[in-house]
Amino acid sequence: MIKRPHLLWLLVPFVLYIGALPFVNRVEPVLLGLPFLFVWLLGATLLTPVAVWLTWRGDQKLRGEQGKGTGHE
Repeated sequence: MIKRPHLLWLLVPFVLYIGALPFVNRVEPVLLGLPFLFVWLLGATLLTPVAVWLTWRGDQKLRGEQGKGTGHE
């Protein structure tokens, strides 16, 4: 069993930037006057801080639970 499943959120930027790149590397369709690849990378850039924040939040929650279990706060 994974002890820190919140770390899986860090796979999101990897998949968006590297894993999906061969599938989205195209000019068409054009969204808001921008090539699809540019829109994809912009979306990935905006989602990366969210994934990092979710990871941080999960780590803080885990530390809080561990602190309560051992008597440390």
